[in-house]
Amino acid sequence: MTDVRRSIATVCLSGTLEDKLAAAARAGFDGIEVFEPDLIASSWAPAEIARRCADLGLSVDLYQPFRDLDSTDPDRFARNLRRAERKFDVMEQLGVDTVLVCSSVSDDAVADADRLAEQLAGAAARAGERGLRLAYEALAWGRHVSTWEASWDAVRRADSPALGLCIDSFHVLSRGGDPAGFAQVPADKFFFLQLADAPRLQMDVLQWSRHHRLFPGQGAFDLATFLRCLLGAGYTGPLSLEVFNDVFRQSDPWRTAVDAMRSLVWLEEALGAVWPAAGTTAPPPAPDLSGHSFVELGVDGVSGPQVGSALAALGFAHTGQHRSKPVQLWEQGTAKVLLNASVTRPAGAGVAAVAALGLESEDPGRSAARAEAVLAPILPRTRGANEADLSAVEAPDGTQIFFTRTGPEGWPADFLATGAAPADGGVRGIDHVGLTQPFDAFDEAGLFYRAVLGLEPHAVAEVAAPYGLIRTRSVTDTSRRVRLALSVSALRRGGWTPGVPDPQYVALATDDIVGTVTRMRAAGAPLLPLPANYADDLEARFDLPQGLLAAVREHGLMYEEDGEGGGYLHAATSVLGDRVFFEVVQRLRGYDGYGSTDLPVRMAAHRRARTPAPAPVA
Repeated sequence: MTDVRRSIATVCLSGTLEDKLAAAARAGFDGIEVFEPDLIASSWAPAEIARRCADLGLSVDLYQPFRDLDSTDPDRFARNLRRAERKFDVMEQLGVDTVLVCSSVSDDAVADADRLAEQLAGAAARAGERGLRLAYEALAWGRHVSTWEASWDAVRRADSPALGLCIDSFHVLSRGGDPAGFAQVPADKFFFLQLADAPRLQMDVLQWSRHHRLFPGQGAFDLATFLRCLLGAGYTGPLSLEVFNDVFRQSDPWRTAVDAMRSLVWLEEALGAVWPAAGTTAPPPAPDLSGHSFVELGVDGVSGPQVGSALAALGFAHTGQHRSKPVQLWEQGTAKVLLNASVTRPAGAGVAAVAALGLESEDPGRSAARAEAVLAPILPRTRGANEADLSAVEAPDGTQIFFTRTGPEGWPADFLATGAAPADGGVRGIDHVGLTQPFDAFDEAGLFYRAVLGLEPHAVAEVAAPYGLIRTRSVTDTSRRVRLALSVSALRRGGWTPGVPDPQYVALATDDIVGTVTRMRAAGAPLLPLPANYADDLEARFDLPQGLLAAVREHGLMYEEDGEGGGYLHAATSVLGDRVFFEVVQRLRGYDGYGSTDLPVRMAAHRRARTPAPAPVA
């Protein structure tokens, strides 16, 4: 495995074939699978494609797909053989020796096992005469061959040296196939491997495959065990990605290619964890993270004072001013919020946004080395004399992630004390940070935080919100000291979006939310009012103490239970600087969620707070 070759199917990437090849090469792939529609649409002849690939350092590892080869109609099968000969001509010009042959989905597909084997053997003989091979793949929706075991039975019966298997993880795992059976297949019959992850969905397998495949580490499949079984059975070819995904097919191909390469690096590391004999070269392990050291908000001359005033009312104190930059440090408990007025916003006076997160690492240098190894380069930074040398990478949504170690000589030393003492208004620290992701980056973000930071993505949930379906997932460390709540609008929005665009929030932890929000409201904190309907519904659904219900009504508290005895109380502020707000949260009895069922109520309340009230009806 130390000399593993990595390949990617051109169907994974957006753009023309020229765009795809350039992106694959730049991301560091060794080879490609040429998807036939990409070749047909290209202005380059097959021989020119071969030369371009060679110039880019890419091998052509597979030509695909050849569909519906077998047939019960002799005339149609004869035509299919002639079609195959033409494709063999193309392969010779491309310089590729293997073509993917899918199991047939046609009405005239051959059901008889011996007749199918005979037809496959006949086509393989023609390929073999030209030094070519057929890699037979069972489509999960194939008419008669829909499992890898059935495809192996056909290959075994055909008994041709030019006929072998293409094993596709989606087709195997989507049908609950057992990869342990690979051990019963001779190693030289594994011609090619295609890898794809996917979420667990209850839907037609064809639609699942065509629209919802993901790169390894982004879905729910156990690809490390799958790969261990195949490599243990003797497969020695490239690890190749074949992912059909509506988002990837319209995203920047370079960015998608980097995401794809990161997924293979992550998978090889995961493989080494379950099969040390693989001998994979793993990146440095992700050091433990022990918490949020700071959240930095980019503000301007309008939003900065607004956010500062809100922080003061929430009980924070302005305790520090950066030595060389227009950055303020605000503190309460262990929660630290930076207001950075140096962020340039040419189109957005009055905008505040989460610009950076500081995460406490047991070894910031090793965190940076890990990031570099999984294709997250360290961002260039300027720093003044005697200022902390911090490393940062950029998350898919543009947020900068800093690796920090807080202490007397750490990053807080960059701030000159203002003389204000850290306040004690009931907030003990940062519970989590909520970040809305760009539409194209939701799955990429889950893998980024998993591969770069060692955080674990949790199950994706969907919530019906006032302006469309919202998809959410959290990423956390195992001890729950670092929590991020990621969300995305499940469909691209149209022009009518009167809600908060791309909201972000900082959730502040407290052990006494009623006392904390009481003090905040008395100090003038802009807490978000909720409708009486919400409190009435809580009273009907939950057996809450009357005192707590009164606080719910007075302070706009929200409440959720997880079905396992845990509870979650939270309150939100109004939106500050167009898209940022704060929450105050209290977790009860081991609750591990993020109050997502209350998201529609909070979104509607934010919309009301930002929209003029309608005129009364005459």
